[in-house]
Amino acid sequence: MMFFQKLLALLTAALIFVFIGLTLLTVDLSPPFQGLGIASAGLSSNRMDKGLARQEIEASILATPDYAKYFARLREAFTPDYEGVLNDFASLRAETGEKQSVDYYLSETVRRMRQKHGALAAAAENGPLADVFTSQLNVLRALAVADKKMCVSFLYGVTNADFQSFAASRRELVSEMALAGLEAMLNGRAKNILRDKPSDTDFRVLEVALGDHGLSKAEIDALLDGKTPDPPIEDARMCAAGQTYLDVLATLPEVARMRIYALAVQLMANS
Repeated sequence: MMFFQKLLALLTAALIFVFIGLTLLTVDLSPPFQGLGIASAGLSSNRMDKGLARQEIEASILATPDYAKYFARLREAFTPDYEGVLNDFASLRAETGEKQSVDYYLSETVRRMRQKHGALAAAAENGPLADVFTSQLNVLRALAVADKKMCVSFLYGVTNADFQSFAASRRELVSEMALAGLEAMLNGRAKNILRDKPSDTDFRVLEVALGDHGLSKAEIDALLDGKTPDPPIEDARMCAAGQTYLDVLATLPEVARMRIYALAVQLMANS
């Protein structure tokens, strides 16, 4: 049990660090909204009717086909949540005159859905649950091709303007990841599959598999505790290690893999 408790703590940290990093792709695409303080006091002349504001927002979403698919599915499957976020966006637009990007509308909606309904994905069937992580790996691979340093920053949950530009230029991938999460929530709500927590054997298999796939002890430790190694591992190698981590999870025996996936989405929902 000592091994299990230690590895559970380490893996939990790893899941938080990797998957929260991945989640940031749809959480931090645009600058935070500026509130109704002194900085926005001069915007009163830009205020608009709330109904017109909502029409403007919905038009911008419809004009972005990749994101429109997500919002259409959200409206169909989680209608109260769709109405809630659109009304909130419209209120902010009407009251402050601040116009946000369509990337912000998706990112903020995904964030709210993850926090409110994300745990439902843990109860989804194997296919929809696995799709969540397949889509995340696809995003990470694209990021690795674009910029190894940005890939590593992303793994550690650090984003910047360059990362935001990358995300906005990969809207199809972003949308696929967002939609995979939404479909898993919907499926979990319908199927309500109960899974056991990962066992000590599951974690042993994962640790051994990481080593078998060429990861050094330093790389495994970096992935499992979320700390920067000293001396640091070069960006290209660490970026590849992050991809290997997700690749290895996908190769575990199905029962063990689904237990770990379910734990991961629960952690993401509670983050």
